[in-house]
Amino acid sequence: MTTPSTPTTTPAAASRPVPADPWPAPAALGPVRGTVRLPGSKSLTNRFLVLAAVADGPCVLHGALASRDTALMRGALEALGARCEDRVDGSLVVTPLPVGAPLTGEVRVDCGLAGTVMRFVPALAALRPGVVVVDGDPAARVRPMAPLLAGLEQTGTRVEHLGEPGCLPVRLTTGAALGDEATVDSSGSSQFLSGLLLSAARRPDGLTVRHTGERVPSPEHVAMTVAFLCGHGVRVDEPAPGVWRVHPGPVPAFEAHVEPDLSNAGPFLAAAAVTGGEVSVPDWPASTTQIGDRWRTILPAFGADVSFAPAPGDPSRGTLTVRGGVDGAGRPRVGGAGDVADTAELAPTVAALALLAAGPTRLSGIGHLRGHETDRLAALTAEAARFGVDVVEGPDALDFPGTGAGGAPSAAEAHTYEDHRMATFAAVVGLRAPGTAVRDVATTAKTMPDFPARWEGLVVPSARVTDRGADV
Repeated sequence: MTTPSTPTTTPAAASRPVPADPWPAPAALGPVRGTVRLPGSKSLTNRFLVLAAVADGPCVLHGALASRDTALMRGALEALGARCEDRVDGSLVVTPLPVGAPLTGEVRVDCGLAGTVMRFVPALAALRPGVVVVDGDPAARVRPMAPLLAGLEQTGTRVEHLGEPGCLPVRLTTGAALGDEATVDSSGSSQFLSGLLLSAARRPDGLTVRHTGERVPSPEHVAMTVAFLCGHGVRVDEPAPGVWRVHPGPVPAFEAHVEPDLSNAGPFLAAAAVTGGEVSVPDWPASTTQIGDRWRTILPAFGADVSFAPAPGDPSRGTLTVRGGVDGAGRPRVGGAGDVADTAELAPTVAALALLAAGPTRLSGIGHLRGHETDRLAALTAEAARFGVDVVEGPDALDFPGTGAGGAPSAAEAHTYEDHRMATFAAVVGLRAPGTAVRDVATTAKTMPDFPARWEGLVVPSARVTDRGADV
């Protein structure tokens, strides 16, 4: 058994006010039933924004997420010379930045705590000769950046460290000459690769990126980036494992629809799994590169039933429905899932399931989560202890004993560490731990600004179970 490490805690950013009182997480008084309509994917929205910023004409996005992370990306792109305009029909028009034109004066980019902004924008900034200072929230200044910054230095960008080496803040100075090869160890984050690949087509000679680490964490996110680029007219080759070649060329202007955020579906689907209820999510893509599609295989490991019904006349999407397991008396039954590997950003919700499961569960291959919004392994261990459950924290894994050995979670005032997924983790556990409260639930605005209202709309009706359930 290893000694639990200490999760990162920082003062809240002034740009994101924190309410004084903890949010009372509603307990489920019966099976949770309802339909949840998800907002657009944050990962896809920010990728679309970056690609639109280097396209050869204005681009139109439908269903783009409006959240803190996407607002920060829009602000960064506008600081670099792009323009983002909201239409009355809800669409978003992005006018690209002037690639190759020198910046006039020093530009400052605020990343907040958004990993996609701090890892995607620096390579994009290199397309305009000049000086760009990149900084973010206090918690952003401890998130790893060294591999990305090293890759930028290899391709002609001068990097000045204004704080701790390998972290924000940094001053980036780029001239007209841009190199076409970078070697990076992306073991700490797939975003290092995606950040270099996304805008590479607009470099004069393109870019070849080589990964040097043993494995790429969250490979689904790299696959998402590559498929995304290829689907929008960018030629990407993979000449060898761990090597990507983005060929130079224009990025055709496009109009696109953003898929719903399948990672954010997790807490709502988990609510069905842990209460013996039923939750449906419409507009679920039949085929997708989003890692959230793994809920189809993760939830059955805990005893839930998952089904997919194609939409009439449109087999490209459908409704995903999760039904929680129940015992002979109709009580919720959540089984231990054994080893669940490589859950990446889904890990906090899977951890909530594991705390409420009868048998043991091991989450493995998640060491890179120590460099996310907080050290998520340390945070999950600390919060499990707050709920009264001892979790064994290893360098790359967490072991949950199950309620049969470790007891059921008891009410707690959960901490969130400025991490939206720690907030939703606590909300799921609170379903079966009446009296739970969540500090700084407003951090969910990172990807879902109305999460508390959506959650209450789904869970509170469980006190008066109906066939229809809630529609949120």
